[in-house]
Amino acid sequence: MTRKTERSVQELYQDDPERADAMAFGRRGALKGAALAAMGGAVGAAIPLGGNMPPGTLPALFGRPAAAQGAGGAAAGPQMMRIDGKVEMILQGDRPLVLEAPETILDDAVTPNDKIFVRNNGQIPPVAENADSWKVTIDGEVNAPLELSVVELRSRFENVTRELQMECGGNGRAQFAPQTRGNQWGNGAICNASWTGVRLRDVLRAAGVKDGAKHTGHYGADPHLSGTEDRQAISRGMPVEKAMDEDTLIVFAVNGGPIPHINGAPVRLLVPGWPGSLSQKWLTRVTLLNEPHRGQGMGGTSYRVPVTPIVPGSSNDGASFRDMTSMPVRSILSSHAHGTRLAAGTRSLDLRGAAWAGDHTVRAMHASVDFGATWTEMQVADPANRHAWQRWQGRVALPSDGYYEVWYRATDSEGRMQPHAPANWNPQGYGANAIGRAAVLVG
Repeated sequence: MTRKTERSVQELYQDDPERADAMAFGRRGALKGAALAAMGGAVGAAIPLGGNMPPGTLPALFGRPAAAQGAGGAAAGPQMMRIDGKVEMILQGDRPLVLEAPETILDDAVTPNDKIFVRNNGQIPPVAENADSWKVTIDGEVNAPLELSVVELRSRFENVTRELQMECGGNGRAQFAPQTRGNQWGNGAICNASWTGVRLRDVLRAAGVKDGAKHTGHYGADPHLSGTEDRQAISRGMPVEKAMDEDTLIVFAVNGGPIPHINGAPVRLLVPGWPGSLSQKWLTRVTLLNEPHRGQGMGGTSYRVPVTPIVPGSSNDGASFRDMTSMPVRSILSSHAHGTRLAAGTRSLDLRGAAWAGDHTVRAMHASVDFGATWTEMQVADPANRHAWQRWQGRVALPSDGYYEVWYRATDSEGRMQPHAPANWNPQGYGANAIGRAAVLVG
């Protein structure tokens, strides 16, 4: 007779979450007794506040890799990569190259150049032989098309410096279940650097925007992955109203120096608060159109979300979707890595991080260490300027040694709060902004 070997709670949560919940929580939906002990054994420590864990909540140590190997079988960390000019980052893809910043390296108020995430859509173009002579064309629905070098941009228009958030449209994509297409970003496809350039609206006005111009189209020098010359790696556009925003810039410097080549030097667009795909790297042309742009990355399900919810996992052509505009409210925890081990006897945590909300601001930030049963309000700083992220900090108390999860959530100026689970599932995984969760083991 063959003896059946029962899987551990951890294995069940990885392979069959519904059965794991049934075993762990039972009919009353409370994690206690033997089930609580079993869950503690799986995470490698007692769970002092485990009775508050909501049914259906996969422990964070099971749900995503820890920053370092944790106790009790915590998953090994994500695959990392370091390239010239960058700190070590999470490798999301190598063709094209995509690197995510771990939340803990985003601990600066102003993101240094070596911590700006990398998101490519095609091949990386050669370094410009003469950055000052790089040309940007403005054409289409304008009265006087322009071709301007970087030197002319600098000298002809007012130079402005702003701290601006730039975020990939798919930031948070890994939260969706079932899994969607695209790079499985955590929350680190974000930066808040100090950008210097000229306002796009000043340049467009110099070209004379016609009344019929309603949209822009953007072009860059990066070749398509296939090498085909008649295809763009990415070419997106936006309504003219956003192009005329005072913070939408053509930038040629970051943090007081040249833009790193991997991040779009010598000149790029910076469209803060909206999907980063609009911030065309290696910018060569902005065209004005009387209808939405039809370039690579426009239409269908690309950078678009459902107007009304669709069945998760279903296919859809995006005909009833809308373009993403302002990015949803989101936050990061930069003081403690997921999987952090702390010394026995630690009874409080001093937390800090950043929060942002697209075109809006963050009005409140809260953290919880009892699985959301209670929340502690954090202090939120004012933004340095419009479209800059906001730093937050605060302290939470820990009653004893054991396994905890720091849950953190932001609320924007419109009263919208990060949800407990990502909403509005879509085939390409845009807009997921569930509360953050970081596992911490004390003692």
